[in-house]
Amino acid sequence: MRRKIYVSLIIAICFLLQSTLFQALSIASISPNLLIVVASSFGFMRGRKEGMWIGFFSGLLLDIFFGSVIGFYALIYAYIGYVNGFFRKWFFPDDIKLPLALIAASDFSYSSLVYLFLFFLRGKLRFNYYLLHIILPELVYTILVTIALYFIILKINQKLEIIEKRSANKFV
Repeated sequence: MRRKIYVSLIIAICFLLQSTLFQALSIASISPNLLIVVASSFGFMRGRKEGMWIGFFSGLLLDIFFGSVIGFYALIYAYIGYVNGFFRKWFFPDDIKLPLALIAASDFSYSSLVYLFLFFLRGKLRFNYYLLHIILPELVYTILVTIALYFIILKINQKLEIIEKRSANKFV
């Protein structure tokens, strides 16, 4: 129960930061995608199932507040969390190379899917423009923010795991 409360708070705080503060700090109308960082991080820290659910609820928040169709972002984020869960066995808390690579790949995949479903299918065929002016700058900005945000999420996750192990030992 405690984990659910903390994860809900992390999702809410990152959503608020992404939609308010980082919109004000946007560079050339590009802001980092903090919810990708959250869904990806919990995916490879906790596994496929938890990554999928955290991604789903992160995307659902975006759908409710900014989406034109309920479920579009929820589905994309759920897939991102689920796919990142496959890398749990290669996850080492001290190594940041894998998380950075996975978050970069997740952000690129997310942006490509958004382009495909929201622009390409409506006849807007300028992928090179979208790649150079939206996808890559957002990816760089997200990676820069990931360096700080990832370690915060990692520390919270480690504290929760310690608390959960202590609670489990009391019942044994």
